[in-house]
Amino acid sequence: MGIRKACIDDCKQISLLLNQLDYPNTEPFLKEKVQILLMDPNEELLVFEEEKNVIAFISVHFIPQLAVKGDFARISYFAVDKNIRSKGIGRKIEEYCTNLAIKRNCDRIEVHCHSRRKEAHRFYMRQGFTESPKYFIKMLPQSY
Repeated sequence: MGIRKACIDDCKQISLLLNQLDYPNTEPFLKEKVQILLMDPNEELLVFEEEKNVIAFISVHFIPQLAVKGDFARISYFAVDKNIRSKGIGRKIEEYCTNLAIKRNCDRIEVHCHSRRKEAHRFYMRQGFTESPKYFIKMLPQSY
């Protein structure tokens, strides 16, 4: 089938893919998060389906910018099943999202990729991303 918009029925398979990225135990809250993303006009949650199985997904946010003409697209989560990586599926999804970003007047795509994900770094470099150092994070107290 290929790339399509995600739906609530994809949550179990998305959760399994998140587990491969070292995000375990997402199933209890994932449905609620997916519903929020699906209703947000500045979000695209896409899956790659093959033979009725979700084998990859990507979550992309479109962020309007005040100080520059072009907006930003940010990949927040992107996973291809570990058993079928390096077969061009990630490239197809990333290129699809690049075209979406261009249509949405974005002039860049950002992605935060942990330093331990060396294979992912090579993928992003092949796709034309460049490293932009300095990423700051502030952890907040949990209120849930």
